[in-house]
Amino acid sequence: MPTTDDSRDPTPLRVSVDLNLCQAYAQCCYAAPRHFRLIGREALFYDPAPSADARADMERARISCPVQAIRVEDPDV
Repeated sequence: MPTTDDSRDPTPLRVSVDLNLCQAYAQCCYAAPRHFRLIGREALFYDPAPSADARADMERARISCPVQAIRVEDPDV
């Protein structure tokens, strides 16, 4: 009987931040602290390929950005 490995992570999301738009308000860091962090006053570090399970966190971060600098995409679409 063949077995399937359902424990594999789904295809990761694609997340990008337009750093020309970003004003370092850090609202994404509060909305999704496991995926975004601000180092110093202006250096934003983020996860560009979180698992699909993180979609709610990433959408919350996207919506919270006052300058709409965050994009969240499904790579298969």
